[in-house]
Amino acid sequence: MTTITFEQLRDIKHQLPNGSVKRIAKDLNVDEQLVRNYFSAGRTSHGSISSELHMHVQPGPNGGIVHLEDTTILDYAKRIIAEKRRQIPSDN
Repeated sequence: MTTITFEQLRDIKHQLPNGSVKRIAKDLNVDEQLVRNYFSAGRTSHGSISSELHMHVQPGPNGGIVHLEDTTILDYAKRIIAEKRRQIPSDN
């Protein structure tokens, strides 16, 4: 289990290059909406928490605390961000 703030989770999503949600969904064989809901801490468009995500949200500062039982999507997103960083040329 991993604990992260909602703000940190959103920051990771914002660092992802365009098309990453689709890539994550395809590569992990899950629905794109599930990936979107993951990065919104399980909040669906109806305001409820998706039970498929295996996460618990606790109110608090920075949007609250998110307890993630399964970090597969988070780990994959971090890997994509690392790939993106390796592709950016340095200013040397």
